[in-house]
Amino acid sequence: MKRLALVLGAAAISSVASAAGIDSRSYTCGDLQSLIASRGFVFISQATFGDFVVANDYYCQGGNVLQTRSVATRDNAECPVNYCVSAEIGRRQN
Repeated sequence: MKRLALVLGAAAISSVASAAGIDSRSYTCGDLQSLIASRGFVFISQATFGDFVVANDYYCQGGNVLQTRSVATRDNAECPVNYCVSAEIGRRQN
C-alpha cells in the first residue's frame, strides 16, 4: 500500500511539473528549437515569457497567425521562437 501511495504521489508531482512548462534558459537555442519541432508546441514558463511556442502555423487556431519572439536560452539571450497571436494583433504590429 505504501508503494502505491508513493507511485501515485510521484505521478501527481510529475504531472504538475509538466503542466508548469519549461524554463527555456535550461536549453541551448538549438535544443529548444528541436524540442519545439519534435513536440509541435511547448509551454515556456518564465517571469518574462509565459506562453505556448509552436513549431509552425498548423498549431495556431483559426484567426491566429504566427509571430516570432525571442526567449533567453543557455547560449543565446534572443533565441527566436514562433507563437500564435490573433490576426488583428499581427497586423497592428507589422
